[in-house]
Amino acid sequence: MPATALAWLRHLTRSTDDSAWQKLLSPFVGGEVPPVSLHLAVLVEPYLGFILGGQKTIESRFSVRPGPPYGRVDAGDVVLMKASGGPIVGAFTAGSAWDYRLDPRSWRELRSTFAEALCAQDGFWERRAAAEYATLIRVREPRALPPLAIPKRDRRGWVVVSERLKPGTFV
Repeated sequence: MPATALAWLRHLTRSTDDSAWQKLLSPFVGGEVPPVSLHLAVLVEPYLGFILGGQKTIESRFSVRPGPPYGRVDAGDVVLMKASGGPIVGAFTAGSAWDYRLDPRSWRELRSTFAEALCAQDGFWERRAAAEYATLIRVREPRALPPLAIPKRDRRGWVVVSERLKPGTFV
């Protein structure tokens, strides 16, 4: 686990005694390789509110290069939701995850199949037109949590905080 991610995880577990947080973070403390991965997603409104309210059932990330979450999210993973410029305010469990190398056919599929579940607002597709990669994640069990600040200073919109042991990997 990268040093920054480890520091964030330590910060989170030390910063709260709230039972909801403790239960959520329990698989990632104790030094053993967790059964699922832990991710941090930075979200802006209205999408953060849509997820917490249950209207947005698919989270998406579009990019020019294949960086996280592309190829890094599996069903069962925990995704912490951080308000842009603010604290972590919720979490969800990843259901299915789909990675796309975008071409005209996949763009059409995404727009026709997922627009409603993404809560795509005016300009949503146009702002992502330059993307060459996309990851879509089914949102399961979204839940609000007591706000918890994290010392995140970089501009990454997605961070893999703790990664599960992949098949064929030995500790």
